[in-house]
Amino acid sequence: MAFPRRLSSLTLRVRDLEAALAFYRDLLGLKVEADPPRYQLFPEGKGFHLEILHDPQALPRPYPSVGLYHFALLLPDRKALAQVARKLLSAPVHFEGAADHGVSEALYFRDPEGNGLELYRDRPEGEWPKGPLMFTAPLNLERLLSEAPNPSPLPPETLLGHLHLHVESLEEAEAFFAGELGMEVTLRTYPGALFFAWDGYHHHVGANIWAGRRKAPPGSTGLLGYTLLDSWGREMALRDPTGAEVRLSGPRTKAPAPS
Repeated sequence: MAFPRRLSSLTLRVRDLEAALAFYRDLLGLKVEADPPRYQLFPEGKGFHLEILHDPQALPRPYPSVGLYHFALLLPDRKALAQVARKLLSAPVHFEGAADHGVSEALYFRDPEGNGLELYRDRPEGEWPKGPLMFTAPLNLERLLSEAPNPSPLPPETLLGHLHLHVESLEEAEAFFAGELGMEVTLRTYPGALFFAWDGYHHHVGANIWAGRRKAPPGSTGLLGYTLLDSWGREMALRDPTGAEVRLSGPRTKAPAPS
């Protein structure tokens, strides 16, 4: 396999550009390249890109509805998670809670337009649960924060770890992510949800039916699409069960070194 298959980018439509930039650029520390109405945000290491499409006329997406439940940024270690947690928890942002999932430790927030954001760190694979791969248990937040006395923005190595989606049908989600994209179902025992991954990861995509069949009006804020790096070399665009565009991008070749 040429490289690990994973998520590499995400596109959101937003109404309030300044609020989005204050959150993702000023608070989380992402760099910005502007080409209005599109704005590319990324960590210093450029391990992922968050694209913001600014549309002040967009309708606010009702919540919950079919679409994004949250997207998750993967931090390199527990100390980095604690540092970013300190920064967000000291700011006037919407904090939803924290959880121990066995494979990972996670904190949950919402951005200014209600998009779910998970920040997490993975435990070493050898420490993952031997029974059901993932569970939800309380996370000792004070103990986590004791790992880092000072706040910090996202580190350069931050990646886009996974997405979790509200879908109308788990059967449809399985047909797409497992059948079409070739991911494995990694967990079936979580009520109302399925989890999918490539290459032995715990999940690159989660899908749940917790929003029922409620749909957002066309042109609403929220998730528009995302990119998956695909070592099979496929280059195509598809629509996932939420209607978001899924871009498959094959291996990137490096330009030859100058002679």
